[in-house]
Amino acid sequence: MLTLQLCVILGCLLLGTRFGGMGLGLISGIGLFILCFVFHVQPGKPPIDVMLTILAVIGCASTLQTAGGLDVLMRAAERLLRKHPEHITLLAPITTWGLTVMCGTGHVAYTMFPIIYDIAINKGIRPERPMAVASVSAQIGICASPVSVAVVSMVSMLAQGQGAGPTISIITLLAVSIPATFVGVLCAGLWSMHRGKDLENDPEFQAKLTDPETKAYIYGGSSTLMDKVFPPEAYRAVMFFFLAIAAVVILGAFSELRPDFGPAGKAQPLSMNIVIQMVMLIAGALILMFCKVKQQAIPNSAVFKAGMVAIFSVFGVAWMTDSFFHAHLQVIKTDLAAVVIDYPWTYAIVLVIVSKLVNSQAAALAAVVPLGLSLGLPPKVLLAFMPMCYGYFILPTYPSDLACINFDRSGTTRIGKFIINHSFIIPGAIGIICGTLMSYMLVSIFL
Repeated sequence: MLTLQLCVILGCLLLGTRFGGMGLGLISGIGLFILCFVFHVQPGKPPIDVMLTILAVIGCASTLQTAGGLDVLMRAAERLLRKHPEHITLLAPITTWGLTVMCGTGHVAYTMFPIIYDIAINKGIRPERPMAVASVSAQIGICASPVSVAVVSMVSMLAQGQGAGPTISIITLLAVSIPATFVGVLCAGLWSMHRGKDLENDPEFQAKLTDPETKAYIYGGSSTLMDKVFPPEAYRAVMFFFLAIAAVVILGAFSELRPDFGPAGKAQPLSMNIVIQMVMLIAGALILMFCKVKQQAIPNSAVFKAGMVAIFSVFGVAWMTDSFFHAHLQVIKTDLAAVVIDYPWTYAIVLVIVSKLVNSQAAALAAVVPLGLSLGLPPKVLLAFMPMCYGYFILPTYPSDLACINFDRSGTTRIGKFIINHSFIIPGAIGIICGTLMSYMLVSIFL
């Protein structure tokens, strides 16, 4: 029965990925129905706290985008890249990683791809080198953003597993994940500096230049934000957003600043989940009121749409898997606990595989972290392996990777003949492996 139920879950995950993140969440409802009505598995609890936190963050970030704040940040990034074009292969991934850390979504990289291509091709640098690693780095940065869906979900889930070892607050998590993911991005960028043939030595590329129309296509169509003028309200929106991030960090670092609630003698500081929700709602309200935002445009923003898809994905996947794990918790503990505790790296393998299946870091964490906690893994070990929740680079099916390929008019960023030999797989593998090794080292030393 357990095997049949597991097949139902895997079938729903595989089918859901064919219809994107929204389909993943909705089709998980089919799996939950089958588990409940066919196998009589009692439904677990949907991750309401996580979903509400994600919703608050999306409200703030989508309001920021509608106000023009994201464009302000991306123009600053472009200014850095154009100032040092010879270092584009290192600076491009650092830039997309940084934008993701600040904004909480890897989708900000879309606007940067044509800019990175323009700088690389006109500098004579093989566009595949900076573009592929920039796409990968934008996704790696999700684990280091205080306002990303994956991080707020992780903070919420680890809070439920406290008691074994030191408390994992949002400050502790970021103190590990920011340097760890940055090291992963840096290693991937250093490797990318020498990947592929130089353009002047690439016979395939040189053959394209013999056709005047193809050459004009490759070198034409310059893209830039440098000449765009932003109203004062866009800069004001960025200020409100950064103040909100600072408030989250400060309140997370100093629990005494949060009010205590609970019976006398057992009062606890207000949960950081609720704090994040409050602060993000306040920041979104300030941007809405003082930055001349057209409120009807907010639901049409890219961040809002991507965020709502993430909510549905987490909702369906987490609810379905939570129901399964709780129904078979004792069996799973008996059969797997000793293996996972003795060989924690097996948890990391499961995490990266599930991430590829669901094409979402937040959904992968929502599915696998509760299992790790139920098996007795300390929260600090789960934190150490957090970079492994990005595994959807393995196959080039993620929208940002496909967009990156389309923006590279030179054709150097591509999918290989055997599908698996594409431009993103080696930078992605280097990024998460080096990031995980750094994360594990930091956790071992300081926690």
